[in-house]
Amino acid sequence: MTKNIFIIRHCKADGQAPEAKLTTHGEKQAEELVDFFSDQPIDRIISSPYIRAIGSIKPLSNKLNLPINVDPRLAERVLSTSDLPNWMEQLEATFDNIDLKLEGGESNREALTRGREVIHEILNGDDENTIIVSHGGLISILLSHYMNGFGFTGWRGLSNPDVYLLTNQHGEIIVKRIWEKG
Repeated sequence: MTKNIFIIRHCKADGQAPEAKLTTHGEKQAEELVDFFSDQPIDRIISSPYIRAIGSIKPLSNKLNLPINVDPRLAERVLSTSDLPNWMEQLEATFDNIDLKLEGGESNREALTRGREVIHEILNGDDENTIIVSHGGLISILLSHYMNGFGFTGWRGLSNPDVYLLTNQHGEIIVKRIWEKG
């Protein structure tokens, strides 16, 4: 059986904190996701526990009458708990060295491990079409694993929202961006 995992980056939000809510524009984008998935059968929705991720998928969840399964493994990757004036360079360095771990943060390898656990469980489960909603940092780490060359440049190219389709056909993983807006 072919398995499809729709990986969604949350819509526009008013900050980076876990409790940050969607902006008015982000709420409109969440409604656009309902239209975007209108012809797609969805069996399950899994989201980061962050308010902006749940808010991004809530309208579709309501439309499909599907619960949102919250999974803390889809939370954003913490780069560091220290204020980093050069955070962009530090972030780029984490893509070059997946074991680089900044003060109070999580390495790309650690984030990848928890993200891959979610993907692995979905691929070994019964559902054919699953949506996961997460954040740019974790998503870019996952996409870097499944798509050669994604890395830091791919992270910079993500939009809010963004949608990638990960398909497992006969053990082969194929990933492509399917969100054309941005």
